[in-house]
Amino acid sequence: MNELIHYTSAENYVMLTITNGKANAISHEVIDALNACLDKAEKEEKTVIVTGQSGIFSAGYDLKSMTQSPQSALELVTKGSRLSHRMLSYPYPIIAACSGHAVAKGAFLLLSADYRIGIEGDFKIGLNEVMIGMTMHNAGIEIAKARLAPIYFERSVSCSEIYTPKDAVTAGFLDTVVPQEQLVPTAIKVASMFAKLNKKAHKETKLKVRKPYLDSLEKAIELDIENGLTPPSK
Repeated sequence: MNELIHYTSAENYVMLTITNGKANAISHEVIDALNACLDKAEKEEKTVIVTGQSGIFSAGYDLKSMTQSPQSALELVTKGSRLSHRMLSYPYPIIAACSGHAVAKGAFLLLSADYRIGIEGDFKIGLNEVMIGMTMHNAGIEIAKARLAPIYFERSVSCSEIYTPKDAVTAGFLDTVVPQEQLVPTAIKVASMFAKLNKKAHKETKLKVRKPYLDSLEKAIELDIENGLTPPSK
């Protein structure tokens, strides 16, 4: 759709490829582009595959915005939390094809998708907010609590434990891991399987299952806006 998000439409899916520098940073512009792409994909009634560049899914929020001021950090994190809420309530399946490292908001994007595929290799996946001096925001806690395996929740959120792709499956960030060359073909295969779902039944069931969680997430976002947050250390 633009230089930050490449939008590719196929019969059973649309693929959104994030391309924003070496870190594939999640900036205001990337979030705006992702929302615009989701609008377009929803009109096409398509399953969405979200992926990144070779070796990097995303290393998280744009550090320039995050360290500029507490207000700047809050604005970007709030926008990102609302993107996660939007992804979690998107009426069609979302597949994350994790192309490498996924840290901080990159990992939260994995937790915002319906099905997550990673690749084999020496890649880091996890939530490093506490490690870099940022008190975890309320919305992040709600997302992690709902999607991570209970035994890994506090280890991931409070202790910033970072995982290999294989261990990320156990923790709950990923659903499966494949060789790098099989990432996109596997995502397309899963999208083809999801295309067989009854769209109305999928949408209504997803929203019914996630209603308590989505309500809690919305309240957490408002709490973050009210109380502010601690930006990462420069």
